[in-house]
Amino acid sequence: MLKIGVLRGRENSFPDGFIAKVNEMGGGEIIAEYIQLGGTKLNEPCPYAVILDRMSHEVAYYVVYVKAAMLQGTYVINNPFWRSADDKFFGYAVAEKLGFRSPKTLVLPNREYVDDVTPESLRNLWPIDFTAALEAVGCPAIMKPAFGGGWKNVHKINSVEELVARYDESGQLTMMLQEFISWDDYIRVPTIGRKYARAIRYIPRPMGAGEYVQDLGVLSQDLRDRSEQMSLRINEFLGYDMNALEFALKDGELYGIDLTNYVCDFDARSLRDAHFPWVVEKMASFAIEKARERADSRLPGNWEHLITGRR
Repeated sequence: MLKIGVLRGRENSFPDGFIAKVNEMGGGEIIAEYIQLGGTKLNEPCPYAVILDRMSHEVAYYVVYVKAAMLQGTYVINNPFWRSADDKFFGYAVAEKLGFRSPKTLVLPNREYVDDVTPESLRNLWPIDFTAALEAVGCPAIMKPAFGGGWKNVHKINSVEELVARYDESGQLTMMLQEFISWDDYIRVPTIGRKYARAIRYIPRPMGAGEYVQDLGVLSQDLRDRSEQMSLRINEFLGYDMNALEFALKDGELYGIDLTNYVCDFDARSLRDAHFPWVVEKMASFAIEKARERADSRLPGNWEHLITGRR
């Protein structure tokens, strides 16, 4: 019997639905369950062929555990070694390298640092020229964190004075300044396994109050195809098996607005009846596929031949 383990936090609907679907589809040969941990020994065998990780981004012990599990041959969704890719600035850079449009964006040095960072630690930094920064992206602009999500700490900037004031409020957050795109339409694309994508019209709102439009037919097939293909290519580049990418449509062109969501919102209250079953089924199908591939306990990447000499 192959086992798929789930790490979760406060959410219920998606992990519960995922476990039920895997146990339904697995036919008794593959089962899913919640992981129970109380300490991990060095190189202890991992009982799971696959781990669906929904919480290590907030619990440090969990990320240590899932990296150790990968060394034992477990497939982890998402790969924790790609965690460093989950900054928004890098996502925009990737999109441009792949030939996609992104808003003009620059990242600013932090306003504040932890206590151990002293002025001597920052001798590589020049004072910020806020006027030049705003001119580089245009006004109005958007200021938002390079690390984060849920539209938290996102501000529209209408002047240099407002830019400075918002920057002074940012504390230890790493902030970006970005061209404001007055969009004609907005799309969110949940993606799974670098093979499944579903373009959905999305109404963005702060603090997790965004709305997935339930009717897929409101987007043209061409627009769905373009946004889904872009999403899959970006995920392939990033190595993400679980992501939700956001695009703004302006004058027929798609602009990547939010491209790296390491642990994205798959809650039933957000996706609702039209989309939640799709996310659960596709993730269960992908996890089962990876569990079967991992049945021989082969290690990821080039670790196998480095440890065993077997290619």
